[in-house]
Amino acid sequence: MDTLVVIDQPPYSDWRGRESLDIGFALAAFDQNVSLFFTGPGVYWLLDGQNGEALGQKTLTRQLSAAPMFGIEQLLFDQEACRKAGLDAASLIDQAQPADEPVALYRRYHHVITL
Repeated sequence: MDTLVVIDQPPYSDWRGRESLDIGFALAAFDQNVSLFFTGPGVYWLLDGQNGEALGQKTLTRQLSAAPMFGIEQLLFDQEACRKAGLDAASLIDQAQPADEPVALYRRYHHVITL
């Protein structure tokens, strides 16, 4: 069954974003079809050129670039959230893909997980 994990928290903030990422990796490790959807302030997870070490944390770009090796099928972003944040596709990591309108996107998956 296909699962969509929604990350709607900014990076380097609270536990929910990292826990969502961990859930996605764990499901993929058990051969589940998983995609990640970044929306709201969560689109900043996909911003290219981040440096988490400056905050004493691991850089998220490295973790996200490993997603395909763990079986994460897609890193999707909400185009409207990016527009509101002043981001465009060129400012995001290469693996990021624009998503359908969120309601249509959610309907494509058997399970949608949001923390």
